[in-house]
Amino acid sequence: MDVRIGVLHTPKEIEVELPADADRADIRSRVDAALSGAGGVLWLTDRQGAEFAVPADRIAWVQVGSADVERRIGFGS
Repeated sequence: MDVRIGVLHTPKEIEVELPADADRADIRSRVDAALSGAGGVLWLTDRQGAEFAVPADRIAWVQVGSADVERRIGFGS
């Protein structure tokens, strides 16, 4: 499962590839908890075990997707 996070005041995005068995409901509850608390931090752990911390006051948006979807690159359809 992939999680993309938009960061305020920058066109860059943070993309974290979570383990295939990651629970979508758990990720959503972590995002909600981080955004609801003043000065909260969203912690995510990727497939290799690296941990990422994103200050909640810098989060513009969060997209929780699926890694199973084939990504298309280029101009072909």
